[in-house]
Amino acid sequence: MIIAERKPVEEIKGFIRDKKRALLIGCRGCVTVCNAGGVKEVEILASLLRLDAKKDDVDLTVDELTLERQCDPEYIEELASLTGGKYDAILSMACSIGPQFIARRYPGEQVYPVLNTCFLGGAMAHGIWAEHCQACGNCVIHLFGGLCPIARCAKSLLNGPCGGSAGGKCEVSDQIDCVWHLIVAKHMEAGALDRLLEVDLLKDWRTSRDGGPRKITREELVKND
Repeated sequence: MIIAERKPVEEIKGFIRDKKRALLIGCRGCVTVCNAGGVKEVEILASLLRLDAKKDDVDLTVDELTLERQCDPEYIEELASLTGGKYDAILSMACSIGPQFIARRYPGEQVYPVLNTCFLGGAMAHGIWAEHCQACGNCVIHLFGGLCPIARCAKSLLNGPCGGSAGGKCEVSDQIDCVWHLIVAKHMEAGALDRLLEVDLLKDWRTSRDGGPRKITREELVKND
């Protein structure tokens, strides 16, 4: 899932400085799962902004709304009745896709991102998330025991560990496991260490970010008017 975290409150307050009415929009997708932009987080931030405005004797109204998703035109269409100059600012509490979709659909609105989009990852423990994927578009984890050296190696090495790792830890930090240490250990446990001596074809990076924004079209799902 997409992992995000809230921007500093002072930065968010800067977005709405001199504004009178703001709409804070949450998302029930990934950012709800990682506790960054769901209903609860919208309520907390809205209350905080109202309290700060009251403390500073500022006339500010902050309304709340949480959509099913902000990365789907079907759901941001719900905002149609709330746009058209009703708000001075729309604060999107979603990954960066949310504010981009809202700004594209409602070009006359001032849309601001409340969250910083961090990485694709999963929960390691309650309140802890770690990066596991860089969405490179050509997955090769089957060659490495189900582990991704692109996302989980600081140097994204595909041909073995560097000379800086020690004791199973990355030279970047002793809090980071060397993924190549894990890959070798897994192959040893499976009695398949020889597999790492095989030469694989070069990774096709043409499916990655090189060449501009990526797009997928499923013709069988496209609705033709």
